[in-house]
Amino acid sequence: MVSTTSSFLLLVLVSSSLFVAKAQIPAPVKGLSWRFYETSCPQLESIIRKRLEKQIKDDVGQAAGLLRLHFHDCFVQGCDSSVLLDGSAGGPSEQTAIPNLTLRKKSFKIIDDLRKRVHDACGQVVSCSDITAIAARDSVVLTGGPNYNVPLGRKDGINFATEQATLDNLVAPFANTTVVLSRLATKGLDATDAVALSGAHTIGISHCTSFTDRLFPNQDPTMDKTFANNLKTSCPTANSNNTVDMDIRTPNLFDNKYYVDLMNRQGLFTSDQDLFTDRRTRGIVESFAKNQSLFFDKFVIGMIKMGQLNVVTGGNGEIRTRCDRRNKDKKVDIATVVEGVEETFSALF
Repeated sequence: MVSTTSSFLLLVLVSSSLFVAKAQIPAPVKGLSWRFYETSCPQLESIIRKRLEKQIKDDVGQAAGLLRLHFHDCFVQGCDSSVLLDGSAGGPSEQTAIPNLTLRKKSFKIIDDLRKRVHDACGQVVSCSDITAIAARDSVVLTGGPNYNVPLGRKDGINFATEQATLDNLVAPFANTTVVLSRLATKGLDATDAVALSGAHTIGISHCTSFTDRLFPNQDPTMDKTFANNLKTSCPTANSNNTVDMDIRTPNLFDNKYYVDLMNRQGLFTSDQDLFTDRRTRGIVESFAKNQSLFFDKFVIGMIKMGQLNVVTGGNGEIRTRCDRRNKDKKVDIATVVEGVEETFSALF
């Protein structure tokens, strides 16, 4: 039988741990808040969640696509949905940069579909940037991951990032841990954040060309031989265009098995496997592999930090009418242009 004193101490310990966990959650940056749309669009999150429940049930792969879209947006010039802009905004878009060529085309369509549903319900008050952040969170939740609140109030940016900026800010699959840590450190993210956010690779697929440098012409010695041989079946050549699951254990479930993969030398990318090889991050990998709740807690912290990088708020930016086009951009009616040119030539001759 537990004494009253023991019960009291247990309650204090539990309460303290809950307080510490809550205290670790990053506060919203200036311009964002936990209840930004409470009055202007109170049904916002339920609209998105309900729609994504169907989308992800129909194609679970879209969860990884939406999560990756948020990453590629935030790491390059901040979470301003600039990655959603297509070439109609003038000049080459971020989507044409090499690291973004494998972003799922359907992900862009899903975000704009969500935008239309939200704007139909609430008016043009919610940014594409906020919709992208919520969709990333829901993609995690709907594949078994942790639920968490998303600070809201972002505006949509009106400028593209250059291709060089994209290359300089995203972590390439062939990057080692030194590069991973240094890239993230410039954004205020530490080693724990880096390892936790890498855990997003617990869902989704990869093209062979992102890792076949570890198979051909020689096998990476840090890769398990059986794992490598199995990969060669799916990726028989260095330039194969096939795809494989990122996590061989539970590819469609957001859990901690990605870290188990790393401990078994079954990480797909160099940037994945080196997290276990490098002594600076090995302990973090091991702790997440052993404790899924710890991984979930740290992942949430990392996502909230990342989701607030260089956000556009207040009177800056805009709320786009369409996510793929700045509000001031107009599509040119080619037929009208041709007709005008013909009339001009007729007048001249």
